[in-house]
Amino acid sequence: MATETQQRTTPPPGGRAVVYTHPECGYCDRLKDDLRAKKVPFEEIDVSKHPEKWADVKKLAGEKITPVMVTAQGEVQVGYRGFGCNFD
Repeated sequence: MATETQQRTTPPPGGRAVVYTHPECGYCDRLKDDLRAKKVPFEEIDVSKHPEKWADVKKLAGEKITPVMVTAQGEVQVGYRGFGCNFD
């Protein structure tokens, strides 16, 4: 179980959220579904296709976990409603 943490970082460019995902994590799908339903623009980064992005995830979350979202305002959210998939 992941705890949803909230910290701040530099907001992503383009005014869209950035969501780090993995195809084996159902919580990633749920987060993306919620964002689409709320019409929140976001860029998805699939760490299985871009393994070098795990370094960004670890910097933001402290571990290899998905989903991790950086909102357009620079707020970091780890997990989906308190849950996530740990890949450490």
